[in-house]
Amino acid sequence: MSYNTFGHLFRVTTWGESHGPAIGCVIDGCPPGLALDVADIQPWLDRRRPGQSKFTTQRQEADQVEILSGVFEGRTTGTPISLLIRNTDQRSRDYGDIATRYRPGHADVAYDMKYGIRDYRGGGRSSARETAMRVAAGAVARRVLGGGVRIRAALVQIGPHAVDRARMDWDLVNANPLFCPDAGMLPVWEDYLADIRRNGSSIGAVIEVVAEGVPPGLGAPIYGKLDSDLAMALMSINAVKGVEIGEGFASACLTGEENADPMRMENGRVRFASNHAGGVLGGISTGQPVIARFAVKPTSSILTPVPSVTREGENVDVMTRGRHDPCVGIRAVPVGEAMMACVLADHLLRHRGQVGNLEPVIL
Repeated sequence: MSYNTFGHLFRVTTWGESHGPAIGCVIDGCPPGLALDVADIQPWLDRRRPGQSKFTTQRQEADQVEILSGVFEGRTTGTPISLLIRNTDQRSRDYGDIATRYRPGHADVAYDMKYGIRDYRGGGRSSARETAMRVAAGAVARRVLGGGVRIRAALVQIGPHAVDRARMDWDLVNANPLFCPDAGMLPVWEDYLADIRRNGSSIGAVIEVVAEGVPPGLGAPIYGKLDSDLAMALMSINAVKGVEIGEGFASACLTGEENADPMRMENGRVRFASNHAGGVLGGISTGQPVIARFAVKPTSSILTPVPSVTREGENVDVMTRGRHDPCVGIRAVPVGEAMMACVLADHLLRHRGQVGNLEPVIL
């Protein structure tokens, strides 16, 4: 199976299956001399780790990362960095009933159509378990970006219930299991998800990712646009069905005057009065916060029987048992941050390779 690698200069290859012995990634292109050890990676993985609340899958995985290569005496060497997480709580027996039955909404039927074989244990490569290695790679990408770039994400909508942006408080995001930035919306979400879970169903969500301190000049005008690479990276996350940058689809309802980001010179630098563009113009970062949102579909594994077919062509009803997230979008919050970090790190290195400096000449 190809296409397990993303990035150009900061390249990440992930491997492993949901119910295999381990999952891992290889990061190539990381500059040498950066301070890096397990303590720089583990906290980010702990935020994504399953089984931390009643609103996520109860699979118990410590997600303890091991650094196998590319680091010597606490510094990156410039050689490939290999990271490993061992799977410790597989319950493959939960998936015996769907060995020959295709779960509606999952990649089962598409995998079989393409490859003629699939790992039915938890979805194999299509499982959200793979995203743990993206989070680990994102931790390394943050070291490449340095402390001047801050990347944060929050859950801004679950089902029909969206946060009130007038009440958004980033300090709340890591203080609750739903990554909710709105204290007033948190109890609404909790009650709503409790009902969803009791009914054996699931619901979708929207995550917003914001990167502040991004230097201007990252990206290229045509086929290397920063926003197109970011959209591709976010769209590659399991269960993501929509991505927007800045105002995104809402910009279709704005006039040119409303959508424009007015500029003025201030202390010798260009300053923007608004950020409808989401920090990217013509595929190139402007120095404003880079803002993206992505929509995650409802978890396809539900207890309600849904019409489907078997590998042999029989009509059946499929009910997926096991340990599943009633809202998989919750744990996608740190994954979105990681993909933003990887894309920015890749474009930072590409910019250095082409231009050689980070400060624009005229701004």
